[in-house]
Amino acid sequence: MSGTAEDHGPSSKRRFDAVICDIDGCLGPESTEPLDAVALGRIAEHNRCAIRDGDRPVVTVCSGRPQPFVEAMCRFTGNDALPCVAENGVWLFDPKENRYMRDPAITPGDLSAVYAATEWIETNLIPCGVVIQPGKTASISLWHSDTPYLRTVAVDLRKVFAEHAWPFRVSMTVAWINCDLTHVSKATGIARLIDHTGLRKPRLAGIGDTISDRAIAESVAYFACPANADAELKQHAAYVSPRREAEGVLDILSRLH
Repeated sequence: MSGTAEDHGPSSKRRFDAVICDIDGCLGPESTEPLDAVALGRIAEHNRCAIRDGDRPVVTVCSGRPQPFVEAMCRFTGNDALPCVAENGVWLFDPKENRYMRDPAITPGDLSAVYAATEWIETNLIPCGVVIQPGKTASISLWHSDTPYLRTVAVDLRKVFAEHAWPFRVSMTVAWINCDLTHVSKATGIARLIDHTGLRKPRLAGIGDTISDRAIAESVAYFACPANADAELKQHAAYVSPRREAEGVLDILSRLH
């Protein structure tokens, strides 16, 4: 086991040892707008102090984004102590050992289903303007400029996957369709993170903005949202910041010292 709880906590100086934070809608916008580099720099400074002094929780990330993007955000936010969760649970990346750990529950048959479903999408949906997000290993994310049309695609995909017995869970974010293996999720990714590090739920906090982040809320002792979070998710939060995205995350972190 690397990155154990003993390496970065528990510490009597802090209430929580780690904060598990979503990326899109929290550390950055859901859209293609630029990241708030100044706010992320302040989060990186928070992490440097957390790792050096043990006086505040280390911020790590849990996201549906492909592993390279998640690793980059992990580096950008100064986290070289704790693993992060990528591709909705497919990957753990451990920055301490530069280890890339795919969920061992993903079988060759699961990967064959991903390849077959991708081929169907390329044949039937790419000509309609649907775009596949590159960089994913064992899931598929789709985008289209017309979000209402994309929602109808999600309905059709559920039928196609059922007809072919492809084991996917289909869900929508603000502007994307996520097709994830039914037995892999943010929840399973966080469970592997906890098992890998020895962290304990009573000393974990979390931040999210969409309903899929209930997986974070249910895995931690304290959960909060930025102002832009989904109204349904806010019902599961102990605190909702009046600030949006990364500024909201900073506001939440200020309350966790």
